[in-house]
Amino acid sequence: MLDDTDKRLLSALQKNAQLTATQLGEMLNMSSSQAGRRRQRLEAEGIIKAQVARLDAAALGLHIQGFVQVHLATHSAEQSRDFKRMVETTPQITDAWTMTGDADYLLRVYCSDLPDLNRLIQDVLLVHPSVARVHSQIVMDQLKTDGPLPT
Repeated sequence: MLDDTDKRLLSALQKNAQLTATQLGEMLNMSSSQAGRRRQRLEAEGIIKAQVARLDAAALGLHIQGFVQVHLATHSAEQSRDFKRMVETTPQITDAWTMTGDADYLLRVYCSDLPDLNRLIQDVLLVHPSVARVHSQIVMDQLKTDGPLPT
């Protein structure tokens, strides 16, 4: 069970994962060792999954962000595994969800330009044996970037 102090600690770390135990202790009105132990416990329990750097896509030459809905033609276990493996090994696909509704999957993709997106759709997704069709949407502007989870 998370108490209010845990929730405040998690909220602070979602904004800045590089906070030291001393900084966390000051924010939470506790000693740095207590704050450090709480952080370690939350990491050990798997509540804190990772500490990562968020990169600027445009600075890396990735000017197209899009979402691609994938509709499967078949749903065999083998083809599902093959599709999952393709998703995991395609660097332009940064996130993937299994969905309810019309589409089977929703993919978040980053590409350098429109021809790169077209190659991803035509040469990677549509040639996969289990894919029947795709529907892509290009992000025009992102109003909120990977916001923190509510704590």
